[in-house]
Amino acid sequence: MFPTQLKTPTDLPKIGVGLRHVHYQDALDTPANIDFIELHAENFFAAGGVSRALLADIKQHYDISLHATSLGLGSALPTPQAQIQQLADLIRLCQPIMVSDHACFSWAEINGQAVHGGDLLPVPFNDETLAVMAANISRVQAILKRPILLENLSAYLVLPGSTYSESEFLVALCRLTGCKLLIDINNLVVNAQNHALLQPDGGKLDVIEHTKQWLTTIPRDCVGELHLAGCTPVEEGELMIDDHSQAVSTEVWTLYRFALERFGAVATLIEWDNDLPSWQTLLGEAAKAKAIALEVFTDALSAYTQVPKQLANKHHQVMAEV
Repeated sequence: MFPTQLKTPTDLPKIGVGLRHVHYQDALDTPANIDFIELHAENFFAAGGVSRALLADIKQHYDISLHATSLGLGSALPTPQAQIQQLADLIRLCQPIMVSDHACFSWAEINGQAVHGGDLLPVPFNDETLAVMAANISRVQAILKRPILLENLSAYLVLPGSTYSESEFLVALCRLTGCKLLIDINNLVVNAQNHALLQPDGGKLDVIEHTKQWLTTIPRDCVGELHLAGCTPVEEGELMIDDHSQAVSTEVWTLYRFALERFGAVATLIEWDNDLPSWQTLLGEAAKAKAIALEVFTDALSAYTQVPKQLANKHHQVMAEV
């Protein structure tokens, strides 16, 4: 599978890291050889003050990706206008290279007031949810004046009432709204492992092959970013929590290679949110991603450029036999 948009081995995916508060000073004192950093958008909604001053400093050194958690795009109650406007104002301020949120619901009305649930809650994959989410995404994109990326969720239960698979549902949203997908590979691994526990055989599943099949159902033109992470290991039969507290797992690295081969040079982010390592350790994870990408695309380009030579040799052989 050769990514046709790649022209030379230097046309590699942008590799970035999630910038969390303990690393702010390190990131500013020793600017790193990474392509972008991701900020959690809501941490910078407040106008003025320390957070905006910090944002201005960060912007001098790095391209920025904004990752939101508050839009609740699958909510029957539309996202409050004020919430979207705060994100729009932040976008105008920092001009991010990407803006993303999750395929979840978060908003409900209680006593006449819009209330955020404080979490990323799963939705059933059916026509009703599809219509609601497509309308919400289209409204948000119109206000932001740009397409957004939609991340697949780590969900700890399978909701009844689904008539689509998760991947079918996400692709339908892309086609209806023009958004693209942020595929979190660790979320796929966590879901595969946890949902297998609900099966009669008690969780016997080849997680890597299952996830590869999921990735194969996604068209290349739907993917705008990949997230890589790790989480706390669990014993067999235990529920896995997507806590982003570890280095990227071996399974996720294997699937990252597969994803690059399938989708091409897609922007890639290392996520690490709990039990945070040193700044240099985090950058080391980004370096691993870059090394894998270089290997994948150098090998692909080498194989691709051999094709004309093989055809020429075949032509000479045929002509010699004539």
